[in-house]
Amino acid sequence: MTLTYIYAESRAVLGPIATFSEPHAYDLCERHASRLTVPNGWSVEREPLNSVGVGPSEDDLMAIADAVREVARSHEETTSQNASIRGASSQGAQVGRRGHLRAVPS
Repeated sequence: MTLTYIYAESRAVLGPIATFSEPHAYDLCERHASRLTVPNGWSVEREPLNSVGVGPSEDDLMAIADAVREVARSHEETTSQNASIRGASSQGAQVGRRGHLRAVPS
């Protein structure tokens, strides 16, 4: 759940998890949301959870999968191009590579 304070009204609103980031909103797990207390004189408004439409849709999941495949494909192409370049210019020192980091000998 997402907790938002309305300071002008001395009210805390606890509702469904927000789909976008706000600077003064706090995401809470179920345990902490159920145990929420507020200062004296404040009220808590608990909005009901609507489980319909919660989470990513099938289209969202397919878009993520396609994006991951595209990144992997471009990474494979870059790796094979770098391997052919290194093979052609393997005169001097070797460059060690681990993930996105490189160790270049002095």
